[in-house]
Amino acid sequence: MDVTPLEKLIRQRGLKKVWIAEQCGITRSTLSSISAGKQEPTLRVALKIARLFDVSVEELWGWILAEEENRPDQ
Repeated sequence: MDVTPLEKLIRQRGLKKVWIAEQCGITRSTLSSISAGKQEPTLRVALKIARLFDVSVEELWGWILAEEENRPDQ
């Protein structure tokens, strides 16, 4: 089973999922589903989680559009 970037960060920082969930206004169950990759967070929740870990949303979920990666510099 692959470990998601979010799950890696949670483990590395030693934070409790219940605390993270409280900070984001979601349940621990919802956070567990998000961190396991079973559920996509809302943009609001994604931003709150990213801010808690001081990383970008893109780093946390790899949300980079393929078109942007392949777009030539202008």
